[in-house]
Amino acid sequence: MDNMLARRIRERAYEIWSAAGRPEGHAEQHWLIAERELRATLMTDPPRPPTGGRKPRSRATPTTAKPEARARAH
Repeated sequence: MDNMLARRIRERAYEIWSAAGRPEGHAEQHWLIAERELRATLMTDPPRPPTGGRKPRSRATPTTAKPEARARAH
């Protein structure tokens, strides 16, 4: 199991534990519930490849740019 998935499971298990009133002795049960939820989510919504942390640049052209931008482009 990769570190990212384990972290997400841990966070979700904590949420489940907290919502249940923070009972003692149910950590494994909460972990398994969280793991099942997250794995089901991954099966229906596979992760996307990383984009390198950058947003794609706008590719506005004079025909798609706002009228003011078109006036300045000419």
